[in-house]
Amino acid sequence: MSRIAYVNGRYVPHGEASVHIEDRGYQFADGVYEVVAVRDGALIDGAWHMERLQRSLSELQIAMPMSAAAMNVVFRETVRRNRFQTGIVYVQISRGVARRDHPFPNPAVRPALVVTARRTPLQSDKVIEEGIAVISQADIRWQRCDIKSISLLPNVLVKQAARSQGAFEAWQVDGDGYVTEGGSTNVWIINGDGHLITRPVENAILNGITRRRLIELAKARGIIVEERSFTLEEAKSAREAFLTSTTSFVTGVVKIDDTVLGNGRPGIRTRELRGLYMEFMSQNGDKVPSSHL
Repeated sequence: MSRIAYVNGRYVPHGEASVHIEDRGYQFADGVYEVVAVRDGALIDGAWHMERLQRSLSELQIAMPMSAAAMNVVFRETVRRNRFQTGIVYVQISRGVARRDHPFPNPAVRPALVVTARRTPLQSDKVIEEGIAVISQADIRWQRCDIKSISLLPNVLVKQAARSQGAFEAWQVDGDGYVTEGGSTNVWIINGDGHLITRPVENAILNGITRRRLIELAKARGIIVEERSFTLEEAKSAREAFLTSTTSFVTGVVKIDDTVLGNGRPGIRTRELRGLYMEFMSQNGDKVPSSHL
């Protein structure tokens, strides 16, 4: 079955989906996006993703193209039309189509909305059991990483650097030696006392939805969470480390650059946290009617 995309009010075959050449997302990266996990036919933390999408749009002074309720219907319908149980919904909103000029169009134009959905494979047992390696890279991004902007070229470069060196991800390091976040993930370490440590919410990182949910789950379990900055050297001496994202869930990090953490396999607390998050995903979510999948 061919994939279906939603583009500016129409459901169209994925291969025929297109936007105008003067869309400001294409010409200026003037737009935002979100990625929502679909697990067993359910949209995971859809309300939090919608909240973050609205915030990103507000920070760029882009209007919502439709109400949140209507957009949620589009998400669910796009999943339904693509007929899968486990995957992602991707939404991108740009400022819209206007004659190429740096300032915002005046009067404002209608924002452009694109929604796609596709099945994704589950993480391999090898990744879950053996963990992944990361490399460190200088953080060269702009100073508003709290906005989920489609301007992702620096992220592309660090992810490619990781791929070229045989690593899964790159952990970005600011000018003071502190780890910010991965190319597309939030980063965590676990100290000798078993405390979770992750960078606090600020302009230097995106407040990941999986990050936010895991903090809530960990605190409910009685695990101490420290939201503070940590250096690359502290990370390399940590008892355990892992990363989180909508598509990586909770994935153990066993090597940073040339430093192997612990015994070189995901630690006990990392596995516990992954279990907590996977249990949450299996029991929560905005279900798409199974008869339509």
